[in-house]
Amino acid sequence: MRPLSLIALIIVTTTVGNLFAGEFNEKLSVGDVAPAWEGIPGTDGKNHSWSDFKDKQAVVLVFTCLSCPTATDYEDRINALCKQYGGPDGKVGVIAVCVNRIAQDRLDKLTERATKQQFAFPVMYDESQKIARDYGAIFTPEFYVLNQERKVVYMGAMDDQTDGAKVKEKFVEQAIAATLKGEAPTVKETIARGCRVRYARERQ
Repeated sequence: MRPLSLIALIIVTTTVGNLFAGEFNEKLSVGDVAPAWEGIPGTDGKNHSWSDFKDKQAVVLVFTCLSCPTATDYEDRINALCKQYGGPDGKVGVIAVCVNRIAQDRLDKLTERATKQQFAFPVMYDESQKIARDYGAIFTPEFYVLNQERKVVYMGAMDDQTDGAKVKEKFVEQAIAATLKGEAPTVKETIARGCRVRYARERQ
């Protein structure tokens, strides 16, 4: 193969690869239509689906758990975010999901925690882990902001510091504000911080 042809092949291969994954996500890129979910049980006793948020201008989906100290440290920040933007009359839907199969992270424990901490948002429990695989989630907590067309406009960390007292940039809030104005956020993707999602090994 001639050198110029080889260079062209490398450029095309790289470009095609970038169409199918983000900088830190192997499944989704910013601008992709987010994967739908259906009938996932939640801590509020209801089954939750994509259509629950059909009237919302934006949706924040959070992958979380109880077994990760970083994830539990973010509970108050997520709760505050939901109270600020969410609720029945809010323009933003906020929902979390846990997919870890260990006893500490199952639905009964999530429900106890949601009640004790008075979560303003429901937490779904997907034992199949499908939703996390569909979104390419790696860490807990990991955040996805979707616009009204349910395209991904931001994915990654909630903010720039695990220590809430040191936060300078609130990536998720910035993405929400831009989305509600019909604009694209300045920061579209970051790498999340926390514990790895505990994926079960898939059978071949």
